[in-house]
Amino acid sequence: MRSPDIAWIKKERWEALTFNQQEKFAPVCPDFVIELRSKSDSLSQLKSKMEKWIENGCQLGWLIDPIEKKSYVYKPKSNVEEVIEFDKKLIGGDLLPGFELDLKRLN
Repeated sequence: MRSPDIAWIKKERWEALTFNQQEKFAPVCPDFVIELRSKSDSLSQLKSKMEKWIENGCQLGWLIDPIEKKSYVYKPKSNVEEVIEFDKKLIGGDLLPGFELDLKRLN
């Protein structure tokens, strides 16, 4: 489909792929993605991209917007994106226990 800025796939899902699939652009939707907005990116297009990741099976997505100093959290079965200001942390939750990104460091 497309390539996120950062992607992570559970080990068991990665190991289920053939060697040839692992050596190329793997035909699998990541479990976790991060998109980082740059000055040339449209926020609405990135939000649409994040929704597509979730529709295709991604379990957690973070859209980090350093321009507006906001992050958007995407999860399956959630009709509302969660907005996190840059004075907080993004949390990996059940998918990535203990994984946090302190957004204050991006200010």
